[in-house]
Amino acid sequence: MLRLKRGRDRRARTHPWIFKGDVADVSDVTAGDAVTVLDAGGRFVGRGLFNPRPALCCRIYTWIDEPLDRAFVAGRIPTAVQAREGCGREAVRLVWSEADGLPGLVVDRYGPVLVVQCLTLGMARHRAGVVAALRERLGDLPVVSMDDATMADLEGFEPVAGWLDRQGPDEVVVDEAGVRVAVRPGTGHKTGLYLDQAENRARVAVADGRGDVLDVFAYSAGFACHALRAGGARAVCVESSAEAVAAARRNFELNGFADRAEIRAVNAFDELRRLDRERERFDLVVLDPPPFARGRTALASALRGYKEINLRALRVLAPGGRLATFSCSHHVDETTFEATCHDAAADAGVRLRVLDRLGQAADHPMLLTVPETRYLKGLLLEAL
Repeated sequence: MLRLKRGRDRRARTHPWIFKGDVADVSDVTAGDAVTVLDAGGRFVGRGLFNPRPALCCRIYTWIDEPLDRAFVAGRIPTAVQAREGCGREAVRLVWSEADGLPGLVVDRYGPVLVVQCLTLGMARHRAGVVAALRERLGDLPVVSMDDATMADLEGFEPVAGWLDRQGPDEVVVDEAGVRVAVRPGTGHKTGLYLDQAENRARVAVADGRGDVLDVFAYSAGFACHALRAGGARAVCVESSAEAVAAARRNFELNGFADRAEIRAVNAFDELRRLDRERERFDLVVLDPPPFARGRTALASALRGYKEINLRALRVLAPGGRLATFSCSHHVDETTFEATCHDAAADAGVRLRVLDRLGQAADHPMLLTVPETRYLKGLLLEAL
């Protein structure tokens, strides 16, 4: 049993996260096992998986008095998969943690391959049941595990990396709105692609489809490939990771864009300053940086970073050009991000029209009562 402190139980009735500071006492539960959560008066709140090691010590899976066992976890899989059936993409997130009622679990599909990522001790113990439920729903597909090593260390379990029971393909090529994208299962950032940007890559390309493109923090050049397919004249990608550079080069080759694309393996901040000094200009600039604020203590420095890259990007934006700028730091809310972009525009002396406000793809659903599930925010801006 886990009993909450008085005043901490109201949030727990709609939000799955329980921190150590919320707990009055806990008994008869071991790390990774199910625990019954009670309010301060001893009334049932929900049932979750407990781990005393991290500060976030319990995640609630159900607010109904029911067993939290293998059958329960397996039963959530078909519902999550069914919710994605109309997305029309070969690369899609099938299960997204809290948003699908399975905190600590991520499942992505890349054509004929499934990627499973466990982020908590409790979910790692349910891995076999998750894989069995996925195969029952989708067929006997090869499964690769890509546990997050940082989270595994925090939670206290050994991360599993690689094919689970049989070898799958070294490379899968998927179609993303007409762009061919190569994925090497089990390697790269995230689980192979930044699937949360799939809809934005196509949206931004349709909005522009002309001129010169600058894709900063390009990773595997998804934005650049879509822009070139839409009619862009040439693309310059800025990416410091050697692994990502190789992936970007492969994607340009797959789509026949190699002669119109250049990859610069340099620091993004340094390159934006150099481009400004050299007075290079681009008709479309994309800024898709990693999360600058991984915690609230880093918020101030993160906002300085966002302002800097947006200021520099605006200085290399051609008149009438478009800027697609993003933040995936959930500690930076939409209002704060827009204010930071406003300040960058004011310093750059550029007037901007808001063409669209952008967010994560539909296969990354957001829960109103769990604001952490809404993390990706972006702006599509046009210089006047």
